[in-house]
Amino acid sequence: MNDIRHALSRRSRGPGRLAALLLSLVVLLGLSGGTALAGPNGEKKRSRPAVVVPASAMDAVAAMQPSWNLGNTLDAIPHETNWGNPLTTREMLAHVRSQGFRSVRIPVTWTDHHSATAPYTIDPVWMNRVQQVVDWALAEGLYVVLNIHHDSWQWIAKMTTEHDQVLARYNALWTQIAARFKDAPRTLLFESVNEPQFENATAEQVTRFLNELNTSFHSIVRSSGGGNTDRLLVLPTKFCTPDQALMDDLYTTIRALNDRNLVATVHYYSWYPFSVNIAGGTHYDATAQKDLDDAFARMHNTFVARGIPVYVGEYGLLGWPDHNHPSRIERGEALKYYEHLGYKARVAGVTTALWDPGAWAYLNRETLTWSDPALFQWIKSSWTTRSGTTSFDKVHLPKSSPITVQSLTLNRNGTSFHGLWQGNTRLSYGRDYTVSGDRLTFTTTALTRLAGNRAYGVNATIQARFSSGLPWNIDIVTHDRPVLANATGTTGAFTIPTRYRGDTLATMHATYADGTNAGQTDWTPYQEFNKAFRPDYAGNGIILHTEFLNALRDGERATLVFHFYSGATVTYHVTKSGTSVTGTVA
Repeated sequence: MNDIRHALSRRSRGPGRLAALLLSLVVLLGLSGGTALAGPNGEKKRSRPAVVVPASAMDAVAAMQPSWNLGNTLDAIPHETNWGNPLTTREMLAHVRSQGFRSVRIPVTWTDHHSATAPYTIDPVWMNRVQQVVDWALAEGLYVVLNIHHDSWQWIAKMTTEHDQVLARYNALWTQIAARFKDAPRTLLFESVNEPQFENATAEQVTRFLNELNTSFHSIVRSSGGGNTDRLLVLPTKFCTPDQALMDDLYTTIRALNDRNLVATVHYYSWYPFSVNIAGGTHYDATAQKDLDDAFARMHNTFVARGIPVYVGEYGLLGWPDHNHPSRIERGEALKYYEHLGYKARVAGVTTALWDPGAWAYLNRETLTWSDPALFQWIKSSWTTRSGTTSFDKVHLPKSSPITVQSLTLNRNGTSFHGLWQGNTRLSYGRDYTVSGDRLTFTTTALTRLAGNRAYGVNATIQARFSSGLPWNIDIVTHDRPVLANATGTTGAFTIPTRYRGDTLATMHATYADGTNAGQTDWTPYQEFNKAFRPDYAGNGIILHTEFLNALRDGERATLVFHFYSGATVTYHVTKSGTSVTGTVA
């Protein structure tokens, strides 16, 4: 994925040589057993009936929907378990199939498993392991997309200055991969390279280099014989970005190759400010929605409408979910994004592959359970239907004020609104709420009952139900304006004492007296959540990260405005002097 810094941070977590030893044992002994082909060690186990692949590339890619990524695994650096995931098993892939996925993308980083000089021979143990995982997936009735992954930035990016060496190395890898898998069924697809990029290249060079890689890949695979003569081949844009100019370049390449079995691939991680919560992107607002609408319309118009299938090889949000840190994107806003994406993918006629980096995000690969089952249900529901939502998933009631009527906007998304429930009890229209057009209004009577003793936090959860899809949860929240306190610390450790009083932090705005932006992100005053700052709800604090503090001007006061999801704001001043930091309430 584009935000590789998060993945790279997991290097130190792996067992190193022990991982390599375990990998060798898995391959040599076939600990989980079973293959679809004649495996590297002759394993023989039951398989599902062979998948019949449609002759049409468009129909075949449609049959791959939905898809899932075995992320941060065979693409981990340098070994399979170094980024926190366990060794892949056939049972894991069978579970993925049981959850409704019809295909799996298996990213592979080859850098540390082949010689960096000619003839660039792939380590046979690694090649066997890759085949073993591929075979397990095929045997479970899954389509498989196999690629060259982080090699794209590790050495392929040097094509600008080391053109001949990079091309020779790339060609050697695909020659060996194509030869190994030439007898695999057509349910195996090859993807030329993940998120290709080229250091210090001009726009003309980017176009030329990527066309050269894609064309060379196509020639090598097609000339290798066997099942590779009509295998579906997946070709990317630069960085797998769905910008129009980049997709136009890829369309030109595909048309020139004159091959009915080619697939275009791009990735989609939403409008960047929303995806990582920066620059005020705290809500899945009209700007974020339009970014998605436009991207999927471009995919359809550039490729699908012209008979070329599209495989969205990765989708998700760059900063969510991450169960190791506070959620940087408000939950309901994230659910809206996933619901919208599933719908627009269906409208555009493209296949989507969820990027899953492992246990801290979606599927826990050790327990084979979803880290957030409700989130997965929203993703799964989006594959076939629409769900209604509201403008926010919380109604905030200030404890310091009398309860008054509160309203939300209904987003019916093509459904019909069927009313509100608290558990199994249906709320009464007129007495508890009213609807006027798209305006849903809660009465004072209902809110007083739902708020109960008005303790800070969530007092009750009600459900808005619609004619299709999943019910939408709305929390009734009692809060008061958060209270911050003075503090001292260092650039290495600084926490603002904070009484949240039922509220949650949305973002932080940071400026100097002259109006310029304060912090490491100088193009916006709204700094990145979990990178410049993060809430510590259990510890009653807001942590300012070292990177943010080090970026402050020495001796100059920065004004921080903390925005909360209730709409409340609190202003705070921070001054750095050397390594000392002082914070005061405005």
